[in-house]
Amino acid sequence: QVHLVESGGGPVQAGGSLKISCRSSRYTYSRRCMGWFRQAPGKEREGVAAIYTGSGVTYYADSVQGRFTISQGSAKNTLYLQMNSLKPEDSAMYYCALDLRTFGCGVSWYKVVKYNIWGQGTQVTVSS
Repeated sequence: QVHLVESGGGPVQAGGSLKISCRSSRYTYSRRCMGWFRQAPGKEREGVAAIYTGSGVTYYADSVQGRFTISQGSAKNTLYLQMNSLKPEDSAMYYCALDLRTFGCGVSWYKVVKYNIWGQGTQVTVSS
């Protein structure tokens, strides 16, 4: 069974940076879509960024474009999200997700239903 474990969350001041990680229990997933989602209290889970492990093509939500960067580690079993210029509205539980049912990301990269493997989340709190 595949497990995803997020880490690196914590408190940070507005304008600051934070890098969160997601480690999978198994080796690299070729030609799969891996993503970061977030969920604030009382809100729906939303797609933040995704990466196609085959080519490295990345996808971002408009709200984080230019501030966040998704990447894979050299060992390919670790996913990162570098978050810069953080805002209070970025505060949320951040989840790592993996789609093992289809190949590629495509136009549905931001949809929760696309992913069938989820981590437990890591909390990011941005104070003003």
